[in-house]
Amino acid sequence: MSVLDILSGGAAQGLVASLAPTFKARTGLDITGEFGAVGAMAGKLRDGVSADLLVLTAAVIAELARENLVVGASITDIGLVETAIAVRSSDPLVSVHDASALRAALLAADAIFVPDMTASTAGIHVAKILRQLGIADEVAARLNIFPNGATAMRHLAASDANRPIGCTQSTEIISTSGVKLWGPLPPGCELSTMYTAAVASAAADPGHAKDLIELLSGADQDEFRRRAGFIGGGR
Repeated sequence: MSVLDILSGGAAQGLVASLAPTFKARTGLDITGEFGAVGAMAGKLRDGVSADLLVLTAAVIAELARENLVVGASITDIGLVETAIAVRSSDPLVSVHDASALRAALLAADAIFVPDMTASTAGIHVAKILRQLGIADEVAARLNIFPNGATAMRHLAASDANRPIGCTQSTEIISTSGVKLWGPLPPGCELSTMYTAAVASAAADPGHAKDLIELLSGADQDEFRRRAGFIGGGR
């Protein structure tokens, strides 16, 4: 084998990319696979798409373990990821220090860039927050919805709207050129999600999948996780 196959939530894409050269130096393997909405990635595994390693939310990994699709003994936390607000790099930062300020910022935006609101962790949460703030119907026509947060952020960066804003997981904002992270959603609207890795039960290369889990979660990679936007983690 020359590659290790991964199915991962978009939140981990930047971290995996940053550690891929180290993994190849240690194992000789490249990392290939798909990064996208957590629900969609889990669906692919259930549909029979081959993978050696999964990096998804802890809740979804637990479901897959109950379905015997991942090896329970391999489950390892990588770190927490916050759902956050983004703007274009050239735009001023917006105030989202409390729920009222977040509501005002969303209402002032003429385009709102978000990931899939039915299958992605951040998108599902955004839909909930819009309802919670009582503005779901008012901003519906301004929503620009994409399959995952990374794609949403690339479109935010290229947007020619006057006052666009984005909301997805902080790791996807940090890893996208042309946008900048303002900060996590305010108290009462916040979401921090644990991302977890596990070896697929049908992995073609379970040994190297475990090696990648060790790399992603190891205490010696704290700085890589921090720069990618993860909170905590490390063993």
